[in-house]
Formats: sequence, structure tokens, C-alpha cells
Amino acid sequence: MSWGTELWDQYDNISLHTQKGIDFLEKYGHFIRDRCTIELEYAGKLRRLVKNYQPKKKDEEDYQYSPCRAFKHVMTEVNDLAGQHEVIAENLQANVIRELNILVKDIKEERKKHLQDGARMVQNLNTQILSLDRAKKNYEKAFKEAERALENFQRADADYNLSRAEVEKQRMNMAIKSQQCEETKNEYANQLQKTNELQNQHYHILMPDVFRQLQELDEKRIKNIKSFMIQSVDIEKNVFPIIIKCLDGIVNAAEQINEKEDTQLVIERYKSGFQPPEDIPFEDLSAIKSGEMPPPINPVPITTLRPEAMTVKGTMSSGKLKKRVGLFGIFSSTKNNFSANADNKEDYSDLPPNQRKKKLQQRVEEITAKIQQETAARDGLMKMKGVYEQNPALGDPMSIEGQLNESGHKLDKLRQELQKYQMYLEEANKPAVSPSAPSRRSKSHYNGAHLQQNHRNSGGSGGEEDSLSRSASDSSVSNPTLNHKHSAPGTPLPSHGPESGLGTSHTSLPDSDNEHGDNDPAPGDYCDGDLLPALGVCRALYPFEATSEGSIPMHDGEELFIIELDQGDGWTRVRRQKDGEEGFVPTSYIECNLYKYNSC
Repeated sequence: MSWGTELWDQYDNISLHTQKGIDFLEKYGHFIRDRCTIELEYAGKLRRLVKNYQPKKKDEEDYQYSPCRAFKHVMTEVNDLAGQHEVIAENLQANVIRELNILVKDIKEERKKHLQDGARMVQNLNTQILSLDRAKKNYEKAFKEAERALENFQRADADYNLSRAEVEKQRMNMAIKSQQCEETKNEYANQLQKTNELQNQHYHILMPDVFRQLQELDEKRIKNIKSFMIQSVDIEKNVFPIIIKCLDGIVNAAEQINEKEDTQLVIERYKSGFQPPEDIPFEDLSAIKSGEMPPPINPVPITTLRPEAMTVKGTMSSGKLKKRVGLFGIFSSTKNNFSANADNKEDYSDLPPNQRKKKLQQRVEEITAKIQQETAARDGLMKMKGVYEQNPALGDPMSIEGQLNESGHKLDKLRQELQKYQMYLEEANKPAVSPSAPSRRSKSHYNGAHLQQNHRNSGGSGGEEDSLSRSASDSSVSNPTLNHKHSAPGTPLPSHGPESGLGTSHTSLPDSDNEHGDNDPAPGDYCDGDLLPALGVCRALYPFEATSEGSIPMHDGEELFIIELDQGDGWTRVRRQKDGEEGFVPTSYIECNLYKYNSC
């Protein structure tokens, strides 16, 4: 099938069709260009999405859990997916759009050339046809004039009235007209032959060749569109294996999520190492009222009591004791409060036992890595010095001496630090006790305080007697820092202040009739209704100078009442036996002896 034979008379339509084909090719090129823009925008948005959801520095601890690690890996794979979309856009631009633009330019130029050739051929044919028309008209005119001259001669020759000269004149005119007619006839025949030859060549050779070239050009355009479409798909297919790997990576990351492992990580992260509290003993207030002293029972270890349970709270006076939990920041938020002040002390003694072990172990590993690094550097300097000694031309051995001395000092310092933290770690690996837990027992007994208050309701129908008692304890609490009595331990960071309620908060039973009590109890035996009851007594192991608001000073060997236990912040609230001054002192500076609870 050829345009030259089938469409020999459709030159204008072929010209229009080829123009539409080029327009369509350009339209497809614009589609690919816009597709590249979309791919690049999508890739950019994916990268921006990954960047926005990258873990912040403050959230890095949470990324030890498997879902968080998997999510981090997912973001990496999504970032790789963005890269593959960028590859698609780049290859489409380089291999499709570039070639397509070149093709459009070439096709336009070739089509223009072919159409110009066709137009010239049509013009030549039209010119020849016009020449044929002129020759034919001349022939027709000469033929008519020859016929008229013949008629005039015949008429003159038949007319005897005319002279011989007049007849001869008509004969000569007839001969001339006949000659002219013959010449125009020959010219017409010649032009007709030329026109037929040119027309035959035009419609069978010249124009079919132009149509063939235009046909080939259009087929080339169509073939290249097909090729571009397939090439576009191939470009996308080429990145599919990588995209599949990215998707497989996301699936593998999801499969790595382990709920049991995360549960164990939560335990390791938040485990304090303390033991849960034991049962609180029953206090029979009727036995206390009748004066019968119940037999002593086994003391309740302080490690089994919650600090809140050891503090009596009430609203007898206008002031109210604020919760110390919120003031000191222990368990006041969902964050890891155990590690909030992890770097406050060198030995991490302000952390719970389990958290302290982890911190010390990390510190030991860090120092060990530094020692290995410094040792490798020192070995390199020693080798360099040996080379300089063997070949002084390479360098002066003494120039290395200063660096070796500095490296040696660093190693000595690191080894001392390592030894110190290893001792801390050995100490931390001992059985876990709370900062004020009993570490030794004595046979001394302390008399408990008996507190009795009358409670009347608003209706005046009756009263109810409440009392609290504490009896002597045969257990005494010593501080684990006794082994280092030669030097006072570091104090924890102060977290108390005026908001802690010192001097304004008082503890009593609700709706007490007697604000101060009928009798003034002796220290250690009875508690004033406005004061927190004594939980035990403590003795100062080291002198302490109060440097923070809310703390009080004490001298070595001074005995004070314990009115609120250490709640994990390294401070214990005490009251002086002489002037009743209350405040906080470091738990590591005192030896605690707590009263035990009696029950009848």
C-alpha cells in the first residue's frame, strides 16, 4: 500500500495529515516532560516526608525498640524509593525527551523539504497545462482564420466580376492562414505531448516519490512513538527490582518487630532494682489506748515501703503538705525519670541500682575503647620512633618523645578512671538496696510515739477516736557509704525549695479539736499535731553545710528525727531534736534507724 498510488490526488490532505502527526509527537513529548516533573515532585515530597519524620536527638532513646527501629528502616527505604523516582525522571529526560525533540526537529525539516519538492512539481505541471491551453487556443484561432480565408478565396474565385489580382490576393491570404494554422497545430501537438509526458511523470514518478517519502516520514514518526512508549516502560521496569528490594526491605523491617524483645527492653530501661513493698502491719489502736503494749513484731524493711506510705499527711492546720513526688520530679511524667539526672554524680549513685549498673557498664566500655584507641596511637608513635632511630634522615626521634609522654599521661589517666569505675561497678553489683535501706541491725530499741485524736462529725451525733502508734524498733539502718567515712560523698542536685512546703505544711488528723494537743510529748515519744510524726532517728556521718534552699546544716554525730524518707532523689527530710527546725539533708551523709510498726 502506497500513498503515491492510492492517494495520488490527495496532496493537500497528506500535507495536513503529516502536520497533525508532528503535532501529536510534540504532544507526547510534553506528556513525558510533565511526567518527569511529577516524578521529581513526588521524589522531593518523599524526601521531605522522610526528613520531617527523622528522629530528633531527644527521641533517640526511644528508637531502641523494634517498631521504632523498623520505622527508621522504613524511612530509609522510602528515601531510596524517592531516589528511584528521580532515576525514572532523569532517564526519561535523557533517553526519551531528548531523542523525541531531535526527532520532531528532523521530521519537520524533512516534511518541509518534501512538501516544497511536491509544490514545485505541481507548479511545473500547472505551468505546462497552461502552455498547452495557450497552444490549443492559438491553434483554434488559426484554424478558424484558415477556414475563413478558404471560404473567401472560394467565393472570390467563383465571382467573375472580381479581377484576377483580387482573386490572387485571396489565394495568398488563404495560403498564409493555412500555414499559420498548421504551425499552431504543430505547436499545440507539441505542447500536448509535453503535457502528457509531464503529467504522466508527475502522477506516476515524481509525486509518488514525494508521497513515498512523506509516508516513510510518517511511519518513522509512528514507529518512534511506539519505541518511546516502550522505552518509557523499560526505564520504569529497570528500577522495579530496586523498588521491589525497597518494599522487601520494608517488609523485612516490619518482620523484625518483636513484642517480647521490646517488653524486655522496657524492663531493662525502667527497672529500678528495688524490691516491691511488703504487707503493711495492722495497728490495733485499742491495745494502745488500754495501755497494753503489744509484743514486738519483725521490722518492716524500708526497701519494702513506699515513701508515700511512710509519711503521714493531714489537714489540721490551714497549710497543707504538698506532694513531694511532683516537687522532686520522681515519676512525675512519662519520661525516663531514672536517667533524668544520670550525670549529676560521678558514680551515678543517685540512680536506682539497675539503672546505675547500666550507666557504669556503659562508662567502663567507653573508657576501655578510649584506652584501646590511645594504645594503638602510642604503638604507632613507638614504631615511628624506631624507624627514625634506624634512619635519622627520615626524622628526629626526639620529636616523637613529647607525643609519647603525652600519650602515656593520657593512658595513665584513663586506666585510673577505668579502675575507679570498675570499683563502682563492683559495688553496684552487690545486692540492690534503696539509698536508705537497712544494711546492718543493732539491738537498740526506740520507743514509738502514741498519737490519739478525737474526731467529731458535723452533726454532733458521736465521735470516733483515731490514733497512730509507733513502737520501738530493733532494726537500725546504716548507710552504705560508711566504708568511705574518711571523705564525705557528693551531694545530690537540690530539687527542693520553698514549694516543698517546709515551715508551712503540717501533718495531723483531720478535724482535730486540739490543734496542739493536750500535752507536749517528749521528742521521740509523741508527735505534735502540727508536725510530721517521726519515722525514726538518724545520725550524721559527716558534717554538712546547707548550700541549697530547703536544706539544713548538721554537724558530725548529730542526731535528728526522720520525718520523710528519701524518694529516690538522694535527700531525706529531717527535724532537729532541739529547736524543731526541719529541712533536707543528703541521704548518703546520715545513718538511719527507723521505727517499726506494731500490731496487736
